[in-house]
Amino acid sequence: MNADFLTVIEFWEREKGISRDVLVAAVLEALVSAAKKAVGPARELRCSIDPKSGDIKAFAKLVVSDRVVSKHDQISLPEAKRLKPDANVGDELDVEVTPKDFGRIASQYAKQSLLQHIRRAEKQLIFNEFKDRVGDIVSGTVRRFERSDVTIDLGKYEALLPNRERVPTEEYQIGERIRCFVKAVENGAHGPEIILSRADPQFVIKLFQLEVSEINDNTIEIKGIAREPGFRTKLAVWTRDEKVDPVGACVGLRGQRVKNIVRELNNEKVDIIRWDPNIRNFITNALAPAKLKTVEVDESSRRVRIMVNEDQLSLAIGKRGQNARLTSKLTGWQVDIDAERVAHFGFEEQVAKAVGNLASIPGITPDQAAALVHYGHTSLEELLQIEAGDLAEITGIGDQAQGIVDAARAEAARRTLKIGENQAQ
Repeated sequence: MNADFLTVIEFWEREKGISRDVLVAAVLEALVSAAKKAVGPARELRCSIDPKSGDIKAFAKLVVSDRVVSKHDQISLPEAKRLKPDANVGDELDVEVTPKDFGRIASQYAKQSLLQHIRRAEKQLIFNEFKDRVGDIVSGTVRRFERSDVTIDLGKYEALLPNRERVPTEEYQIGERIRCFVKAVENGAHGPEIILSRADPQFVIKLFQLEVSEINDNTIEIKGIAREPGFRTKLAVWTRDEKVDPVGACVGLRGQRVKNIVRELNNEKVDIIRWDPNIRNFITNALAPAKLKTVEVDESSRRVRIMVNEDQLSLAIGKRGQNARLTSKLTGWQVDIDAERVAHFGFEEQVAKAVGNLASIPGITPDQAAALVHYGHTSLEELLQIEAGDLAEITGIGDQAQGIVDAARAEAARRTLKIGENQAQ
């Protein structure tokens, strides 16, 4: 043992934040083990380290005796008096029993023990420091991969980003710096472990708390969150202050606040929704911009049935049902979305309908209506645009063309008069 070893202790103290006394105690414990093997079973064996030179010495507490039976436990009176002139039989003396070349043997033991104690002390420091930091965001460097788990270097300590807490769309590179949410500090088989997460919904909430001052000072309250990591997050916000727009405050000027969060989430889509105590309004807000036709609420089963137009169905449900699924998670209600079915007529049904519409006009027979539809004239508006001479060329119409034109004009006048009467009423 020499001064270099003390330099190593000082390095570990500075680098890991472990008390020098703890490290020295660990070394002394190792030295005693080494001394027992080198010296033998000496009585009350102990070791000491010179704080300046780093030299070590082994001492045993021996009993002064007239007749030495065991050299490991006793010392003769003459030898004792050389060490302490006033020594008497029965006294206990600290006698140096440092064996030859003990420094080399002791250094090996001390190094091994020091590393073991450093690991134990470091793990205890991890637990003591991070047990109160659960829920914080920390920044670290990707150090290595173990299967799909990622080890993150936080400076003094290493933390684990398990595969289950990773975002499936993210890939990390060794040396890359990332921010993570401290999810837990667990006592595992190998001691305390810092568990990080980027997939936990609380990570998004914490980012909003850091970015949006109104959330941090409780002006705006986060009422709920639903997340599919890497793809989409829905966040419901609310405020008691009528002068504050909770959605606008979270979005920020020109969307800067939410852009910062989306950038941290690697372009994960974030929907900020105004929370409402009325479940109809809340779900309408959550499914926007899809337009809902009807919202039926079943309080007993906490189920909501929504009807939308067919062209709004894919927007309301979202890609692979994601929008509807996240809305259910966010609101806590089962959301069922269906499209309102619109009757689609085949060609024959459309022809029959057009013929019936024209035949309902006084002065136009069903045969005449069929002939008109056959030539592509399917409505009253079209008949009003055609001259009698053009209609006369249609097979089945002939000299009846002027009568059809007059009937069409009379029907148009009748309908116009009826609209005017309705408006007058």
